Amino acid sequence: MRSPKGPWILLFGIFCLFAASCSRNEPQILYGFIELVYYPGPERPLERYSFFILGEDDDGIENLSDLYLYHDREGLRWHISSNDWVRYEEEGRTWIGSRSFAMAGDESLPRGQYRAVLLNRGGESTERRFTYDGPSISPHPFPSFTLSEGFYRVNSRYPQNHFIFYDQEGRHVQTLSLNQLEGEMSEFQLPGTVRSAALWAEDPNLFISALTEAIMVR
Repeated sequence: MRSPKGPWILLFGIFCLFAASCSRNEPQILYGFIELVYYPGPERPLERYSFFILGEDDDGIENLSDLYLYHDREGLRWHISSNDWVRYEEEGRTWIGSRSFAMAGDESLPRGQYRAVLLNRGGESTERRFTYDGPSISPHPFPSFTLSEGFYRVNSRYPQNHFIFYDQEGRHVQTLSLNQLEGEMSEFQLPGTVRSAALWAEDPNLFISALTEAIMVR
């Protein structure tokens, strides 16, 4: 007489194989940061949050699809998809996020606790909370710089200042830190593709920075 266990064992094995192939793993937010960036505005500097995370997924970072940022107390939500977020590499790790989180009507962004939710293409999600407690008003005036006959002069009270250089299409070419607030632009020995520059001033201790409009350098 044939044992009835054979088909059941086979069916159980198929079920286990199917379950393993359909196992679902949540993505992870390993780390993240929020910084406040001031931009030139018609009446006052405009506020934007720069928010980036280190996301991880078992199927690779390409499997990540959406990033949400919530301010639950104020009932606010921002969303960026993988088609829209900014990616940059640092020390072999990929950061994803945006430098353009803003309020409607360019109102000031709320401080306090935020909640980030990261989704992958399989629909799994994870969340992590972040807090931004920066000053409600920058202690530093909005910076500026001028360029005349190859000589630059920076007006900034921020502790760290940098030039960001762009090509003719507005693409980033190079970022250089400034050791002095005035000097000859030729000292930077810029690549031939550089056409314009903006001043990026920052205060790392307060997690605030300011970015001026770009001006032509060539």
